[in-house]
Amino acid sequence: MTKARDIASATTPNANAALLATFPHKNLIINGAMQVAQRGTSETGITSGGSYRNAPDRFKFGLSSAGTWTVSQDSDAPEGFANSYKLACTTADASLSAGDYIDFLTGFEGQDVQRLKKGTASAESVTLSFWCKSNKTGTYIVNIQDTDNARTVAKSYTVNVAGTWEYKTLTFVGDTNGVLDDDNAQSLRVKWWFAAGSTYSSGTLATSWEANTAANYAVGQVNLADSTSNYFNITGIQLELGGTATPFEHRSYGDELARCQRYFYKRPADGAGEDDLIVSSDYNNTTNNFWISFFYPQEMRARPTYGNASGWVTQSPITVNEGVRWVAFNFTNGGAYLNNSTTFELDAEL
Repeated sequence: MTKARDIASATTPNANAALLATFPHKNLIINGAMQVAQRGTSETGITSGGSYRNAPDRFKFGLSSAGTWTVSQDSDAPEGFANSYKLACTTADASLSAGDYIDFLTGFEGQDVQRLKKGTASAESVTLSFWCKSNKTGTYIVNIQDTDNARTVAKSYTVNVAGTWEYKTLTFVGDTNGVLDDDNAQSLRVKWWFAAGSTYSSGTLATSWEANTAANYAVGQVNLADSTSNYFNITGIQLELGGTATPFEHRSYGDELARCQRYFYKRPADGAGEDDLIVSSDYNNTTNNFWISFFYPQEMRARPTYGNASGWVTQSPITVNEGVRWVAFNFTNGGAYLNNSTTFELDAEL
């Protein structure tokens, strides 16, 4: 068989797993081994909201009135991995109200998922694989959600043995309805459920692609919030074309960091400020007006939002102009500058 035919065959549902395993960039997930945690490695006292936490990058943890939680980058991991994302319940909610939930998700730009051929007669199946460990056995739910066309498909999996790392694989058939936008906005996301009130669990599980129906999202989901003993660790997350899970695509820390910094950048990345590339500084003696500009390590997905800043010397910026490749800070005090204590965040997350 020719190499061209090998490659063509490897994109079909019957692709040879060994051949697929040799392909670079097969894994659509960024930071699936939970290596990068720019914001921090632990966050406590979480009771509401959905956001990226002080835990591994590119995964958003959300909840509504379903206990209190700590999330962290944890060193407990299966063989071949060093880190996992851990959710730990610190205040329980054994009786969920209708709208209560806990979820965990990661999203994709439309331009990065065109290979799925979604919305065409040739729509590709995808396989999700991951390692998980929990003391809470039972049924859990994962959705793939098309945010461009408001469509969802769901699969269930089972945590069989408490306190044991287990490998899970789930295959989702391709969707012939709803083409994904080819742009830098979110088009697709994978969502894991950990608790779901009746608003999200009172219908029939959406095991085939369908228009969004909240009641069908998480039917049968266990309540991970029902005890302060409960926890859930996850790592080794991979989403790839085809109907077979192949070995995890391990990437270097530097590769994963660069991918994560398209969406979020925290300065200083290492506490020393050595990551800065100053591209210009301009000082006007008459007006005492002063600008500092520098490039980001990576071009960002969109113009980011500047925030969570501290440690500017003499004066904080009075104006911040954010681009997708650079940021410029404006001061009215010529003695203002940044040093290795200056920190800020630039957020272009989905």
